Amino acid sequence: MTDTRHQVVVVTGASGGIGRAVARAFGARHARVALLARGEQGLKAAADDIRAAGGTALPIPADVADVEQVEAAADRVEEELGPIDVWVNVAFTSVFARFADIRPEEFRRVTEVSYLGYVYGTMAALNRMKPRDRGAVVQVGSALAYRGIPLQSAYCGAKHAIQGFHESLRCELLSERSGVHVTMVQMPAVNTPQFSWVLSRLPHHAQPVPPIYQPEVAARAVIYAADHARRREYWVGGSTVSTLIANAVAPGILDRYLAKAGLRSQQTPDPKPAGQPANLWKPADGAGGHDYGAHGEFDGKSTPRSLQLWAGRHHGLLAGCGGAAAAAGLAWWRRAR
Repeated sequence: MTDTRHQVVVVTGASGGIGRAVARAFGARHARVALLARGEQGLKAAADDIRAAGGTALPIPADVADVEQVEAAADRVEEELGPIDVWVNVAFTSVFARFADIRPEEFRRVTEVSYLGYVYGTMAALNRMKPRDRGAVVQVGSALAYRGIPLQSAYCGAKHAIQGFHESLRCELLSERSGVHVTMVQMPAVNTPQFSWVLSRLPHHAQPVPPIYQPEVAARAVIYAADHARRREYWVGGSTVSTLIANAVAPGILDRYLAKAGLRSQQTPDPKPAGQPANLWKPADGAGGHDYGAHGEFDGKSTPRSLQLWAGRHHGLLAGCGGAAAAAGLAWWRRAR
C-alpha cells in the first residue's frame, strides 16, 4: 500500500459533514488532500483543519455537477500534489419534501449533484488511475441506497442509482483484472449540518432518523475502505445492517412501517427555522456565510462509536475466535460424553 504520508487523496463535498470529517482524518495521516466543494468558508476552514492535523491541503472550488470543473480539478491535483491514489465521492444535495412538493428542476439538480457528481468524479479518477493500474475510489453511500424512505425521494433515487452504477463498474474492473478498485460505504443516519442547510418544505426542523452517529464514525469507515478497497461494500452501524436485512426479508412490511413512522421520525417537534438557508443552487457557506463544520445540531443525541463497524473491520478475527470457541465446545462435549 502507498505510504499514507505521501498519499494523494481527493474528497468531494469536503467543506462540511462526512466529507469534512473524512478530509480531516486523511490529514491526520499526513496525506496530501485535495478538497472539492462550492462553499468558500467551509473550504478554507477544512484546509486549515488538514494543515493543523499535519497534512497538506489543496482547496479547489468546484461544482461536481459540472464535468468540466471536475476534470479541471483533477488536472490541478495531479499538477500540484502528484498522482491521485484515492478518490472519495461524498458531495450531495437534497430536498426534504413530499414528492408532490418537489419541482422538476429541483429533482434534476439533486440528481446532477448527488448521482452524476459521483459519476463524473469516478470518471476523472479512472481516467488517471487506470493507465497506472492502481488506485481506489470510495463511494459514500447510505442505507437509503437499498431502502427508500418518505420525504427523500430525490436523494434515495440518487443513492439507488449510485449503487447500480457501482456494481456495474466493479464487474467491469474485475473482468479487466484491473489494479484499480472501487468500493462503497453504506452509512447510517449521521449528525451532519445538512439538516440545517438542505432545502426543506417540512413544517418542522429536519433531523436524522435515530440512532444517529457522529461524522467521525463515518470517516473511520471511509479510511478503512480506502485501505481495503477490494471489498465490494461496507455497512456502517447496526441500524444500517438491520434496515438492509429487514428490507431484504420483508420489504412490504417495511413500506407500511415507514408510511406510519417515517415522516414523524425525520422531524423534531420544533418548527423549521425562519430563513433557513438552502444549498441546492448555491452553497450555504458561500460569500458572507459561515463555516458549518463536520457536526450538525444533534451532538447530544449522537454516538461517537459503532460496535458493528469494529466487527466489520475485524471479521477475520471474530471468525477465528468463533471457530476456536466452536472447536473448544466440541472437544468439551466429546469429553463430557
